[in-house]
Amino acid sequence: MKFPFVFALLMLLQLVCGGFLLLDVLASVLGIQYTPVSWTVMELIQIGAIAGLLLGVLGSAALMLQAMRRQQDAESRLRLASGAFMEVIEERFTEWGLSPAERDVAMFSIKGLSTAEIGVLRKTSEGTVKAQTNAIYRKAGVSGRAQLLSVFIEDLLEQPLQGDTKAA
Repeated sequence: MKFPFVFALLMLLQLVCGGFLLLDVLASVLGIQYTPVSWTVMELIQIGAIAGLLLGVLGSAALMLQAMRRQQDAESRLRLASGAFMEVIEERFTEWGLSPAERDVAMFSIKGLSTAEIGVLRKTSEGTVKAQTNAIYRKAGVSGRAQLLSVFIEDLLEQPLQGDTKAA
């Protein structure tokens, strides 16, 4: 992958150029003598160091923009997947003929809430939630929560995401 290599190369370029300029300034401030170089050569080296720093900044900005685009693409795909998952859930709930109460219980169950937690949220007893859960499992043709969730995952994996040209 080119991304980390290019980034590391740009960072190295910036470090070398910045280090050269820092040493040059420190040598001047501290009065350190080194082998004399003509002013023309010294200025060319300094211009090269500054150009290297500017190239490093521009390259880093380009890489940052590329990373931000990739992040936006990933977030967009996640939203598509989330929307597709909700569509699959609604289709199955309708297909199974779940009542509004059963839909709520099924959704809470898919989200991983316990029977007691669902009862508190719905202001019903655990017995009622258990009865509704059993009705959901019966209508869905599954034996438990894990199988219920796997129905939706299988459906989602079989369908390409809307707007996903790679899956077609």
